[in-house]
Amino acid sequence: MALREIAVLLFATGGSFFALSAAVGLVRLPDLYTRAHSASKGDTLGGLLTLTAVAIAFGGGLSTFKTFLLIVFMFLTNPTAVHAIVRAAHDQGIEPWTAEEEP
Repeated sequence: MALREIAVLLFATGGSFFALSAAVGLVRLPDLYTRAHSASKGDTLGGLLTLTAVAIAFGGGLSTFKTFLLIVFMFLTNPTAVHAIVRAAHDQGIEPWTAEEEP
């Protein structure tokens, strides 16, 4: 295996791991705020690692540049969107889960 193939495999595996951990967090965590945290961090990092694997696999040229633009777009928009959703939930009066409550 070439070094490039190993890098693609490592980045794709890392991206899949973080995307899976974000999905598990959505199912297992008790309230909107913790679920949003899991989704924003895990999904953003998983997507960035996976798109990095795609950019390495393309090798160079216009396709790699477009993939880089997707990475920048995801890095800027995913956390911003989750912040807006959580702020709207807070403005609506949705209370965070506390340890005294049942999930």
